[in-house]
Amino acid sequence: MKYCSHCGAENRLLIPQGDNRERSVCSQCGIIHYQNPNIVCGVLPVYEDKVLLCKRAIEPRHGFWTLPAGFMENGETLEQGAARECWEEACATLENMTLYSIFNLPSINQVYILFKADVVDGAHAAGDESLESRLYLEEEIPWKELAFPTITKTLEHFFKDRKTGTFPLHMEDLIYKKKN
Repeated sequence: MKYCSHCGAENRLLIPQGDNRERSVCSQCGIIHYQNPNIVCGVLPVYEDKVLLCKRAIEPRHGFWTLPAGFMENGETLEQGAARECWEEACATLENMTLYSIFNLPSINQVYILFKADVVDGAHAAGDESLESRLYLEEEIPWKELAFPTITKTLEHFFKDRKTGTFPLHMEDLIYKKKN
């Protein structure tokens, strides 16, 4: 952040007194501009023995398949955000939401939080951010066309867990090296 959003003066990187890491600090008014990770909330929507995927109509990864997910909005809970994203992307209503997977992605400053839920009556359609939506059997999943590693890992966990009939919470750190 080059300029202060409060007074417009130039910011500089320094370690504020009492802190332990560099922050963007206004050279004029002294406001510290904290930058924190973004929360991505979403859902693994299930209907009978199928999962609901959406083909992305937006970047990044336009044309690739994903689970309905997106950035959490101010004023909503994780569950509300996941349900909202599912409605926006797949026009699907959910029930029986349970926390299913958490992925820390420190290299891109994101935390992915996904719920497992049932799709009411199996009803779905492509929303504004999707080219299409589709219910897939496990053997039909377009594995090479999935948008993000978090989606691949969540689906892998789900199909493995489904064989045992138990769906524990999965938490992982996905560490990637930043590209120059």
